[in-house]
Order: sequence, then structure tokens, then C-alpha cells
Amino acid sequence: MKPGHTGLHRVFKATGYSFKGFLAAWRFEAAFRQEVFLFVVLASVACVINVNIAERALMLLCLFVVLLTELLNSAVEAVVDRVGTEHHELSGRAKDIASAAVFISLLMTFVVWSVVLSQFVV
Repeated sequence: MKPGHTGLHRVFKATGYSFKGFLAAWRFEAAFRQEVFLFVVLASVACVINVNIAERALMLLCLFVVLLTELLNSAVEAVVDRVGTEHHELSGRAKDIASAAVFISLLMTFVVWSVVLSQFVV
């Protein structure tokens, strides 16, 4: 077992690290800021349109997945850039794969929202 904080103290420390991560993403990642804006706008829409609870939950869940994948993509990019700035095939592959995950999350959001909103098209 590795040494460190336990119990509630560990939870408080972990929450602090998470907050630092959010701040770093906001400060250094334009894509994250854009997706947060998209989240706020679309989450507001999801909360006011006339859909059932399952549809609303799916719509909101997709928005959270976009933020989640963007945070992971940013983390991969930061680690790869920390290792070195010279071009390396594996570094490029890691960044491209993480970027593809963000693309899939955006595609999933588009599909779910399109299906849910299609009920309003006559």
C-alpha cells in the first residue's frame, strides 16, 4: 500500500487536485472552453424542451462524455509534450487516438440529440 492520506482527508486532497485540473484545462485548452460553452447552452436546451426523463438524461450524459474525453485528450497531449517536442511516431499516434476519442464523443452527442429532437420534426 502506498503511503499518503486516507479517509476524508484523501477525498479533500483529491477534490483539490480535480479543481486544479479543471482550472488548467480552462486556462490552457481552447477546445475545453468551447466545449464548456457548448455544454452550458445545450444543457439549458435539454432542460427546457419537452422530452421524457430518459431522453433528457441521455442528452445530458452525452454532454458530460464530451467534457470527459476532452479532459483525457488534454492530459494525453500534456504528457506527450512533457516527454519531448521532437516528432515521434508514437507521440503522434497517442495524440491522434485521444483526438479520435473526442471526435467519437461529439459524434455520439450529435446522433443522440438528432434522434431525440427528430420527434419535433413533422
